[in-house]
Amino acid sequence: MADPSIAAALPADVPTTTTTTKQSVDPWNVSGEIGADGIAKAINYLTLIEEFGTKKITEEDLVRFEKVTRRKPHRFMRRGIVFSHRDLNLILDRHERGEPFFLYTGRGPSSDSMHIGHTVPFEFTKWMQDVFDVPLIIMLTDDEKFIFSEKRTIEEVMSYTTENTKDIVAVGFDPKKTFIFSDYEYMGGAFYKNVTRMSKMITLNVARAVFGFNDSSCIGKIHFGAVQGATSFANSFPHIFGDDESKTTQIPAMIPCAIDQDPYFRLTRDVAARLHFAKPALIHARFLDALQGPGSKMSASVDTSAIFMKDTPNQIKNKINKYAFSGGQETMELQREKGGDTEKDVAYQYLTFFLEDDEELAKIKADYTSGQLLTGELKAKCISELQVYVKGFQERRAAVTDEVVADFFARKKLQWVGNPTPIVTAKAPGEGEGVVEGEEKMSKSQLKKIAKEKMIAERDAERKAVKAVKAAGA
Repeated sequence: MADPSIAAALPADVPTTTTTTKQSVDPWNVSGEIGADGIAKAINYLTLIEEFGTKKITEEDLVRFEKVTRRKPHRFMRRGIVFSHRDLNLILDRHERGEPFFLYTGRGPSSDSMHIGHTVPFEFTKWMQDVFDVPLIIMLTDDEKFIFSEKRTIEEVMSYTTENTKDIVAVGFDPKKTFIFSDYEYMGGAFYKNVTRMSKMITLNVARAVFGFNDSSCIGKIHFGAVQGATSFANSFPHIFGDDESKTTQIPAMIPCAIDQDPYFRLTRDVAARLHFAKPALIHARFLDALQGPGSKMSASVDTSAIFMKDTPNQIKNKINKYAFSGGQETMELQREKGGDTEKDVAYQYLTFFLEDDEELAKIKADYTSGQLLTGELKAKCISELQVYVKGFQERRAAVTDEVVADFFARKKLQWVGNPTPIVTAKAPGEGEGVVEGEEKMSKSQLKKIAKEKMIAERDAERKAVKAVKAAGA
């Protein structure tokens, strides 16, 4: 039974239920359930949705996303790689009305090169930046990597910060609307004010309950949640959003991240509500399995677990052929007879992340599960795709100079447009004035009625759109 004192200490936005499986997912450890046979099982993401209290991204959400953005959802969204969210609908509402928000993501620098698993949230964030045309904050938590490591020095993690920044820039972010910062270099001023605002509202009991800290945990670990959370608030960055906190505290962040980072922001959302700040919204990605197969996660410190962005074409080929867990049968004859298991096959899973063409991916799956495609042939296709992906990245990274990095770190005004054709509507009470300048001010009841009618009309339109999509695919 859970300790009632801990349960009572939990913030309202933090679920108190615990998972009944043996899988472990938190900001520092990711592993699948170990079965009776000693084999790790795939991460159960539906269980995580229930455990963390998030919402599954549904077909209706995808229809709504395309309607608002006029863009086909990213392949990560279409394939359930980006699978969960908190308040995505509210961000879509803001974009539709032309109201501001910003993107926030980050990286804890722990090696001199990112691997392909690290690029997943960054590639998706870059796409989100292009779709919404909004400012982006990228946080490099070099302080976290020092605090949570028994061996790393500050000098070591800061050297990783420089190299990882070049990797991040190589993804293709727009420097005119992107600000990258290191905790060690940026901490202070408005940002530190928000760190202290957060830390004052997080008790030791809550830190223990959310993150599993104990009496042996250093106080730096206990405090770090306030640092990561403070980046969610626009008023931490007055050089971007201005000094008027009556406005900047109401600009929410949309945070694309892997699902293991969600505990930080469950805590942040609770604190935001008590500070009367805008709650950050989140959109979660699943993990890219390590080469060793489902239930594992690529590690920056284990070379044989991952394809690194500095790997040569030959290294990629050798790693996939030698280490990539296969869902195929033991012999060619059995493979032809029974087919392979794409849920377990690492080469196929990598293709779901990096192969853009939906029809080609569907054909590969059909051929592999039917036995028409052999394991070696599937691996060859995966190798080819990853070699092209990594080569393109390496070419872009070669063009990232120290001057380019300095521009991303500069505390300059960012330039963005947002939604160029917003739908101007009256909003319900609590959402702002809702009155176009020059028009007669409407009463609260009128505003509420208009908002309700708009909501009903949108839901009806979305239901019809979903039915049309399903009918077209029938």
